[in-house]
Amino acid sequence: MIHRRQKPARPAGLAEWVSRPGRSYANSNARNNGGIKDTMEKNLNDTEDVQEWKVIEEAFREGGEVDRYQRMIMQYQCAMLEVKTKLDVLNAELSLQNRRNPFETIKCRIKSPRSIREKLERNRLAMTIENAEKNLNDIAGIRVICSFPDDIYMLADCLLAQDDIVLVSKKDYIKNPKPNGYRSLHLIIEVPIFLTDEKRPVRVEVQFRTIAMDFWASLEHKLKYKKDLDDQAAILAELKACADGIAMLDLRMQSIRDRIGESKE
Repeated sequence: MIHRRQKPARPAGLAEWVSRPGRSYANSNARNNGGIKDTMEKNLNDTEDVQEWKVIEEAFREGGEVDRYQRMIMQYQCAMLEVKTKLDVLNAELSLQNRRNPFETIKCRIKSPRSIREKLERNRLAMTIENAEKNLNDIAGIRVICSFPDDIYMLADCLLAQDDIVLVSKKDYIKNPKPNGYRSLHLIIEVPIFLTDEKRPVRVEVQFRTIAMDFWASLEHKLKYKKDLDDQAAILAELKACADGIAMLDLRMQSIRDRIGESKE
């Protein structure tokens, strides 16, 4: 009798196969509308699941690495949920204290197997669990969309002040925008997760943006993939001008908020 090796079952529970990782940042406020749209999205996601599963099998076929990959992703999901909970608690307290929410939405995502492999390949590294954990800081990602620029720094400071959070790196693209005009505050932090047999620090990337910054970044991300444009330089310059204009708008809206607050006192 020939015994065929059985494919490991996809993990259930916390997120049903790592919450279909890497599709996009999932909005925590999203609602299920039902109907034909949901059926179409389910079929699409099932197809993507099969494709992503093949990526995992190809990379981790030998030595039980598929199980190790699943465990790694579970740990990043747990860390992401820990940080999201901290931010939700801050939002609840500050909204009661200041009569308004410091952030509009919070979005979470786990990097897909394909994205992990591509990033490791760009760094000329083999796709192993060790390389992913050691060299990739954004396997788990959270994006916090705030109303005003000063909310970003206030929230980041409150998060970093917690004694179980370790700051690994900080890149302030708001005070120092990228050449293309991109603005955002990026934090790489470590947060402990408590498993049955160990306490383990896990890294999570947290991005803070205003609504306006996120609007620009989302559209710029779509537009930059348009190739073979005769006036590409002019379009890039226009995008940069839009980014600068949006930054000024952020500050003007913040100033209006401050004036309204002063008039109520």
